[in-house]
Amino acid sequence: MDYSRANNSCDGLADPTGVILTDRTAQPATVTREFTIPELVDAVASSIPDREVVIFRDRRITQSVLAERSRRLAAYLTSRGLGARTERDRLEGHEIGQDTLGIYAYNGNEYLESMLGAFRARVAPFNVNYRYVEKELEYLLADAEASAIVYNAAFAPQLAQVLPAVPHLEVLIQIADDSGNPLLPGAVDYETVLAQTSPDRPRAAQSPDDLYILYTGGTTGMPKGVLWRQHDIYMASCGGRNVYTGECIVSPDQVASTAADNSGFTMLVLPPLIHGAAQWASLTGILTGQTLVFSPVVDRLDPTAVAQTIEAERPTALMMVGDAIARPLAAEFEKTHADLSSLSILANGGAILSPTVKQRLLDLVPGSVVIDGVGSSESGTQMTHVSSAGSVSTGRFTPGSNTCVLTEDLDGLAAPGHEDLGWLAQRGHVPLGYKGDAQKTAATFPVVGGERFVLPGDRAQRLDDGSIHLLGRDSVTINSGGEKIFVEEVEMAISSHPAVADVLVAGRPSDTWGEAVVAIVQLLPDHTVTADELNMHAAQSVARYKLPKSVIFTEAIQRSPVGKADYRWARQQAASLGTE
Repeated sequence: MDYSRANNSCDGLADPTGVILTDRTAQPATVTREFTIPELVDAVASSIPDREVVIFRDRRITQSVLAERSRRLAAYLTSRGLGARTERDRLEGHEIGQDTLGIYAYNGNEYLESMLGAFRARVAPFNVNYRYVEKELEYLLADAEASAIVYNAAFAPQLAQVLPAVPHLEVLIQIADDSGNPLLPGAVDYETVLAQTSPDRPRAAQSPDDLYILYTGGTTGMPKGVLWRQHDIYMASCGGRNVYTGECIVSPDQVASTAADNSGFTMLVLPPLIHGAAQWASLTGILTGQTLVFSPVVDRLDPTAVAQTIEAERPTALMMVGDAIARPLAAEFEKTHADLSSLSILANGGAILSPTVKQRLLDLVPGSVVIDGVGSSESGTQMTHVSSAGSVSTGRFTPGSNTCVLTEDLDGLAAPGHEDLGWLAQRGHVPLGYKGDAQKTAATFPVVGGERFVLPGDRAQRLDDGSIHLLGRDSVTINSGGEKIFVEEVEMAISSHPAVADVLVAGRPSDTWGEAVVAIVQLLPDHTVTADELNMHAAQSVARYKLPKSVIFTEAIQRSPVGKADYRWARQQAASLGTE
């Protein structure tokens, strides 16, 4: 079945408070046509050509320059014979009909130019995790059937190791950097390509069906390529619709006008652009006239550089990922002399930001709010929670108009106040499926009551007031003594201890309990605490049956480059204790 235009209306599914209605009678806006991202980029560039859109180190890229550089890259990709092979209406949801381009790069203007250039050439871009070792990198490039890759010179040695195993990867574009690594055989220099290629070459006729591919992090299993139509990802996560009212953008002129009016909003994007949330925030920024700022230190989190960048560029918002990023930032903010007063929004997504850390940040940045966002590679943006001075909490979220909870057995929507656990779900603008995997596509994107949904795998409850209580990812839930234990809840209880720098929770086999809860804990420098003390502290927040049976103290918690939990690693650590 072709899902390219299934369930893609912008029906109003929410009232102004975000409470889901039982019908589709409210229709704030009707889409008269569908969009490609490049046409909207060009509309904005024509409207505000000289407004800065990317600030990175000594580079200050305007909207018109970003558009032109992406056109030059597109022209080069087209000249190499890359583009669309089979149109969407002849494909199943898990199939692709385009060449693909991997982006194996640090944050910077080149990453965004590569995404936009690929879109223009009808080549599907996908993210490459730069922490992958040889076998993981080889798997990803093979699974994506990569035809081309844009990569930092720093990664040339790793890429050289896997090239013999991916013979279909023929177009290599290398970004020069401080590593000094020479061009790989057959590779071309990124800036040389842009300088020598005219942006006025004939352009490919783009389609809203053209793909945007986002690979999952692989922290609970092998990475999976999520296939999004450009129009759908724009509507789901990149500014195409109001998440809460369902009101949609209806024309490129509206995009251009809105962007022109949106001057003065600047966002400091800390997560690597290999992360979907960072990509969505950046594409939203480009298409709404914002200015994006990246830290000058790209290979790690450098809190001092972040504070200095805030003082220099005066961003309105700071984007981060969970406690693993927020704790070192808070420590820097406590001692810095940098002026942080421009910040009014602290945006978090992709990992839990505990209440204690939220409060710490709010105390350090007076007048700001913390906005927790919930979404996934498969769902796009789903819901938010706002904390401010005197009102700090987590776990309960205001859902978007397309966000809902399906019952346990998937026979319909969970009613507000329904006590049983259900499945957090999304409908409307959702992906086509997982690349090359019809079975997982069918399981993750079920049709319920004639409507197609996506189930990212999170368990949730719909509360009486229409809000959603998010409990956690089902795939990492621990079943101990017949009780479901959500690891995020236990992690939050432990992480609030003043000696804890980071924590992950996983289960290990137990003859007594089925699974036993294990906490892997990283302490702050010069701090000590015992396992019993941690459990006594956590018992103030969670029931005793949820407390860890064992605690492993480690020098460092392993997380993804964006700070997301690596539960494969956590399970390995827990398993090292053997069966209880």
